[in-house]
Amino acid sequence: MARIAVIGAGMGALAAAARLAVAGHRVVVHERTDTYGGALRRLERDGFSFDTGPGLLPLPAVYRDLFVKTGKEPLEHCVDLVQVDPSSRHVFADGTRVSLPNASRAGVVAALDEALGSGTGKRWGDFLVRAREAWDRTRRPLLEEPLWPNWQVLAEREPYPAVPHKRLLRTRRAGTLAEVGAWELRDARLTALLESHALAHGLDPRTTPASAAVLPYMEHAFGTWYVRGGLRELARAVYERCLARKVEFRFGADVTGVLEKDGRASGVELADGTVAEADFVIAGVAPGTLDRLSAQAVVRGDGDVPPQPATASRVTVLLALRGARPEGTAHRTVVHAADREAELDALFGPAARNPRPTVTVLRPDDPGLVPDPEHEAVTLTTVVPARPGESCDALTESMITVAERAIPDLRDRLLWQEVRTPADIAEATGAEGGAVPVPALAADGGRLLHPSNNTRVPGLFAVGGWAHPGGGLPHAGMSGALVAGLIVEGPEFRGSQ
Repeated sequence: MARIAVIGAGMGALAAAARLAVAGHRVVVHERTDTYGGALRRLERDGFSFDTGPGLLPLPAVYRDLFVKTGKEPLEHCVDLVQVDPSSRHVFADGTRVSLPNASRAGVVAALDEALGSGTGKRWGDFLVRAREAWDRTRRPLLEEPLWPNWQVLAEREPYPAVPHKRLLRTRRAGTLAEVGAWELRDARLTALLESHALAHGLDPRTTPASAAVLPYMEHAFGTWYVRGGLRELARAVYERCLARKVEFRFGADVTGVLEKDGRASGVELADGTVAEADFVIAGVAPGTLDRLSAQAVVRGDGDVPPQPATASRVTVLLALRGARPEGTAHRTVVHAADREAELDALFGPAARNPRPTVTVLRPDDPGLVPDPEHEAVTLTTVVPARPGESCDALTESMITVAERAIPDLRDRLLWQEVRTPADIAEATGAEGGAVPVPALAADGGRLLHPSNNTRVPGLFAVGGWAHPGGGLPHAGMSGALVAGLIVEGPEFRGSQ
């Protein structure tokens, strides 16, 4: 039995802790805040309840596997997991609206043809076929296996099979997501649909590689899911699974350093001066924090994955509304920006903040979130630059104005609102500026790959969104599985089969 110290209680760290405890190790989690779950937090007020982090769960198989591997009680016995249908509703700049069925290619094709015009559905369907090929080529190395030592192969090869496009007497293939939209989808609304999957992760579609086609494919193939009571319930269930497997938790425990002995990690030092010895240390922390804890762990040479830029965060507006949620309301509506270029320049360039950003509106059909059936809990989210200290007052008003395209009587029904800013994300996760990590993607020179779960210090591992395989709930869960496998089976571990 090995002693394992885990730094942080985010979802990747919890997943690793549960798996290692089942393998017979003594696991102690040190969390600087007073709770678990990382970004999966909850706000409760006046009988209303809101997720302040992610509100939907893609690829639930990752957490199903976690619960199967750590006990007899499956995930569905611990949380009420429901498939969202329609998967999403979209309100485009020209006023066109479309609702997309969940995990149904034929249904999506038909819905797009009816709403956007004949032929649009086929173009989107053909795109999904190509996106599936990119997914098949990258799924294992980018999600299910430890990062390859020769990761440059993933960095150099574009897995998306772009369609040849003649332009200015030259035949070209799309290399970015924006080019896929312009050359293969050939409809501004389909392009907005495609690019919204990149924007949701804080990625600029103009520079994001075409391999990001896997993001809409994952949603199409595996569906969109919701946990009744909110995604915070998923964090609770994983935390309770850890407790059931005898994982120890020490909250309010600020780790200030990783100890080393004989060239390997030997424990952690806490802010109060105490030392917790360990045979292995797992760091589920943001890059800047890991830099401070162990400078040797993150020294990068020519053969290392380049550090991923942390540029984007989120603003979330929580709205308590009087009046019942109308029957037939979509769980998720994406209201697209009226001016695409202005939005992208505001997010990723020097322009001033866009007054009319793309806003995601979540309206769960969940009685547990409201004081009674005559009220509704609504969450608005938009992507912003990871700039600490900026006021969000004007943006909040803009988001509410944009959301009125999905909820026309929004202001008349509004009881009160709460705002969660990048500063709140920074407080919860420790990430500088409240930055949110993106999933690992192939091509583009490795810019969107993440550092390996192994570090330069033997016995010290990195877990969570800032390590391989990157950000997002499924990826966090897989990072926990990979770290547990590397500790239990050693360097020869090659991932799940």
